[in-house]
Amino acid sequence: MIKITQKKYVVYQVFTRLFGNTNTTNKPWGTIEENGVGKFNDFTEKALKEIKDLGISHIWYTGVPHHAVINDYTEYGISNDDPDVVKGRAGSPYAVKDYYNVNPDLAVNVSKRLQEFEALILRTHQAGMKVIIDIVPNHVARDYKSISKPKGVKDFGEDDNTKISYDKDNNFYYIQNEIFKVPEWRNGYSPLGNEEYFLKDNKFKEEPAKWTGNGSRLAQPDMNDWYETVKVNYGVSPEGNKHFEVLPEGYENEDFKSHFEFWKDKDIPDSWIKFRDIALYWLDKGVDGFRYDMAEMVPVEFWSYMNSSIKMKNPEAFLLAEVYNPSLYRDYIKKGKMDYLYDKVQLYDTIKHIMQGHGKTDNIPPILEYLKDIEHHMLHFLENHDEQRISSSEFAGNADKGMPAMVVSATSSTAPTMIYFGQEVGEDGSENAGFGLPTRTSIFDYIGVPAHQRWINNAQFDGGQLTNEERNLRDFYKRLLNFTISSSALVGEYQDIHLYNRENTEGYYDKVLSFVRWSVDEKLIIVSNFDDTNAFEFDLKIPSSLIQKWELITGEYTFEDQLYKQFKSVLKVQNEIGMVDIKLKPLESFILKLK
Repeated sequence: MIKITQKKYVVYQVFTRLFGNTNTTNKPWGTIEENGVGKFNDFTEKALKEIKDLGISHIWYTGVPHHAVINDYTEYGISNDDPDVVKGRAGSPYAVKDYYNVNPDLAVNVSKRLQEFEALILRTHQAGMKVIIDIVPNHVARDYKSISKPKGVKDFGEDDNTKISYDKDNNFYYIQNEIFKVPEWRNGYSPLGNEEYFLKDNKFKEEPAKWTGNGSRLAQPDMNDWYETVKVNYGVSPEGNKHFEVLPEGYENEDFKSHFEFWKDKDIPDSWIKFRDIALYWLDKGVDGFRYDMAEMVPVEFWSYMNSSIKMKNPEAFLLAEVYNPSLYRDYIKKGKMDYLYDKVQLYDTIKHIMQGHGKTDNIPPILEYLKDIEHHMLHFLENHDEQRISSSEFAGNADKGMPAMVVSATSSTAPTMIYFGQEVGEDGSENAGFGLPTRTSIFDYIGVPAHQRWINNAQFDGGQLTNEERNLRDFYKRLLNFTISSSALVGEYQDIHLYNRENTEGYYDKVLSFVRWSVDEKLIIVSNFDDTNAFEFDLKIPSSLIQKWELITGEYTFEDQLYKQFKSVLKVQNEIGMVDIKLKPLESFILKLK
């Protein structure tokens, strides 16, 4: 395992529009007036302090760049958005309309919306946390138009030659001799539900039609395509030919400074420059990092160019990417200079199956072994805006089932941990907001988040309306996350002892997981029970290889749980084999520290 000197990071993903909303109406397809909306100003000093005290180092403010919304802001010079190419009433945060400003919904004073966000950046820094926002390089809103861009900056597509399907420096791909057609709506779906709206006419002017964000080359995309967006061209022809330099062999071993130097004298596609300039603009505003949507749909060479430019300006920038193909992980980390990737397809999916009762903990150690060389770069999570809430009926149906999973997710590697706002109080995502289905808190509509609102307690941010179960769950998250950011062992060494105990320990089952973490001054035995009905008692065995590494001699050693300080056990070492008596209740975990 890679040795790291820093402490672990914990990212709090918050859907900015929803965080401070105290309106509980929750009408499907409700307007901003009916259902309410959160504001930048809702993140008060008190709110930020409570987030920080949860054990958070970074806040990812999701949905900040100005994206298409169904709301009239024409008095501020903002054009109305057409509901035929907007998902939901509040719009997708991944259909960005103006990268040089912020979502007007989030401002108390729309004319000063950028200043309000800048003030939030400052408050977040003063609270001791860093700021992450989204950049979505693969696609932009169908009707992208920046009214806030700096002098000399051109809009996406502004200089495109629309008479040809492709050119290296065109920002978009064009479908010649065809006009865009709105998708054919099926299964009773209609934009904005059944409500009439003056721009809702099943038409959107775009000639020639452009490729859709997910790569559809049809002038009339399917309703399940990313029809509200258009795909950005990075100098890759429709046939897949790259019209830019590729990184020389061995450059995966070079640092970001070498990557930056490599691109300085190269002919760069125009889209690369536009997104680099966007990133540098936000760094100048005080943003500390970015989460990149669907990064694997953009060439890795662009990321080398983009991320090396960012790191030259801020070497500590936090760069997190959505990449779902494990065969691409190492390229995007080493060549693309990403700091962190989602560990979804392997760890998250496996843990989810275990939580649902049809997976085995035996499958976790091989994943950690496969990722050993890049484990520090694989961010762990159990919820985010794309995934079902743990408490939802289609995931686990019970927030407590996330407790052992969270211990494993947060302590099994040196990688950052991420939680999604409301996860810490068991939010279940059961509201029917309009676009999309429940189980995921809607990112497309104006809605309230009930369990989270009980924690807000009318903007007091003190949990005053939480149930006892919700309060206890948040206490668990607070204890766990604060331990992870203070533990030297969790940025140290790892060794699996699960498979050893599966072979050698009576009463140790495939719903239990155990491993050890250690540093020079801290030694931990971590054991979790994923079973929600059965308690387990066994003598956990510590193999001789670990006894030797820990330099333990024959005798007895006391270990104390670090979560609740209520369980102690004794490690008995004899003949270089250790045994620890473990009594685990359903869904219980211990982080046992050598005293």
